[in-house]
Amino acid sequence: MKNVKFNSVKLKNGFWHDRCELNRTSSIYNVYKRFDDTGRIRAFNFDWKEGMPDKPHFFWDSDVAKWIESVAYIVSDKRDEALEALADALIDKIEKHQDECGYFNIFHTVIEPQNRFSNRDHHELYCAGHLMEAAVAYYEATGKRKLLDCMEKYGDYIKKVFVDEDSAGFVTPGHEEIELALVKMYECTGDKKWLELSKFFLDKRGENLKNESANPWKPDYSQSHIPVREQRTAEGHAVRACYLYTAMADIARLTGDEGMIEACDAIFDNIVNKRMYITGGIGSAAAGEAFTQDYDLPNITAYTESCAAIALAFFARRLQEVHVNSVYADVVERVMYNGFLSSVSLDGKAFFYENPLEIPPRASKLKDARYPITERLEVFGCSCCPPNVTRFTASIAEAMYTVDDKTNTVYVQQYIASDSRFDTENGPCRIVQDTEYPNNGSVKITYYGEKRTLAVRIPAWCDSYRGEKKNGYAYFEVESGDILEFCFAMRPVFVEANMNVNDDLGRCALTYGPIVMCLEAVDNGSYLRDIRIKADSQYSFGKNERLGLPTVRFAATRRNIRPSLYMPRTAEREEFTAEFIPYFAFANRGESEMLVFVNVD
Repeated sequence: MKNVKFNSVKLKNGFWHDRCELNRTSSIYNVYKRFDDTGRIRAFNFDWKEGMPDKPHFFWDSDVAKWIESVAYIVSDKRDEALEALADALIDKIEKHQDECGYFNIFHTVIEPQNRFSNRDHHELYCAGHLMEAAVAYYEATGKRKLLDCMEKYGDYIKKVFVDEDSAGFVTPGHEEIELALVKMYECTGDKKWLELSKFFLDKRGENLKNESANPWKPDYSQSHIPVREQRTAEGHAVRACYLYTAMADIARLTGDEGMIEACDAIFDNIVNKRMYITGGIGSAAAGEAFTQDYDLPNITAYTESCAAIALAFFARRLQEVHVNSVYADVVERVMYNGFLSSVSLDGKAFFYENPLEIPPRASKLKDARYPITERLEVFGCSCCPPNVTRFTASIAEAMYTVDDKTNTVYVQQYIASDSRFDTENGPCRIVQDTEYPNNGSVKITYYGEKRTLAVRIPAWCDSYRGEKKNGYAYFEVESGDILEFCFAMRPVFVEANMNVNDDLGRCALTYGPIVMCLEAVDNGSYLRDIRIKADSQYSFGKNERLGLPTVRFAATRRNIRPSLYMPRTAEREEFTAEFIPYFAFANRGESEMLVFVNVD
């Protein structure tokens, strides 16, 4: 099975069209400006000298590479000469400054040329991977192959150093990324050496690695504790982990490697059933930006890096190419509308690196304790998240369809107003979706093409679908011109966490369809934890004018403020109407308390 590419789908007016348009007109330019302000763009001149400001960092190449990849997805839908010119100028500099041997890395050319491929955690292969992803996307979007040629040359050099000569100071990258990028290189060019090189890095991971002692973290931080086929739980740095698992799923699909499939299945199950927040966020600990242990999901200190949610979506999207099961698209949907979308402000200009599930009152924050920031920033010192957000948003359509040519089936994975045209081994296919999802669950699907099976995902949150379904899909035999209409009934649902999640005991989260809701003090007053929601009361829908978003309102009660430190319990509580907003919209009106898991009567 194979997911339909981003350039086969054209979004129509609706939720994701609006966000992609904001990404095209605001986010992409603002990220470029911030990268220019901080020296990342100028670094591609290769002219930094000691004493100059903005010393290049060893991961800066990857930040700009993701920006170029974002541009590729954006211009594939609507060519933009100005945007393309900015990307072309950077690509020209990459070609100009690439070493004759093929090597390309700003830090290890300008700052430490003597230390090429000597420090496992200096991100050289990570940067190379993001440049490769950008090269493939830019070629597929524009037909321009200059960057792809550069990266094929670089790939040949990497193969020479790591495989043919075994002359590098390490065997596998500390930060995974090149593994999945090489698969994209293979699928773009058809050259099997890239597939073999990806498999090489996967096969060698977890062996006795050179220079391992140079990294202060334990081997599981970089998923190097055991060979990949033996891994069964998600360990270490969450972004590194899910980039690795994504590549493992790629190799499993392309080679039929049963050991790799078994490992992917076990790891995915461990993540979604024991180590994932209700928002789709992963990596609960700030130390190591990492997974910790089963059910360790604190809300206030939740790290849940934006890049980690995106990486989980990548992993899930790859697994939906391996297995027929709607759980993967359900996880992608959870990430799309919650743990990912919360990472960007409603104006598209500012970002969260971390996405907590609770912001306590300012007075309750211990002076020396570490808490996530409470307002989004336009740039970070480690600014991997903003361009990851722009590329994920621009390529959101790649999550929509999966084709199984063997069974002549097209799987409808996500619901986005769009017009999609793509080729299959059984003839061309066109699918038009008309929907206001996720604002409501009405979806109209019009099919054009040869007779085939259309498998439509029934969202996991939908409990009212009455037809037959298998593995989470409803199957229909369709012919050209057939129309399928669905109404996935959305209603507010209070959700409990597993009792092993200590932070959530006695509390519930409110969901509405695929969207997790939250309370903010700006709407409900302070001391959100003291609020008790009357879950059985009549709820109502409204609209928050400042956010321009729908809200859900419930009757609620709270204590009156009393001056004593301790006092006898009183049954007297003030009644009021609590207003829930979509979690993805929190922190867009200044600093405010926020709460996902609430007290419920």
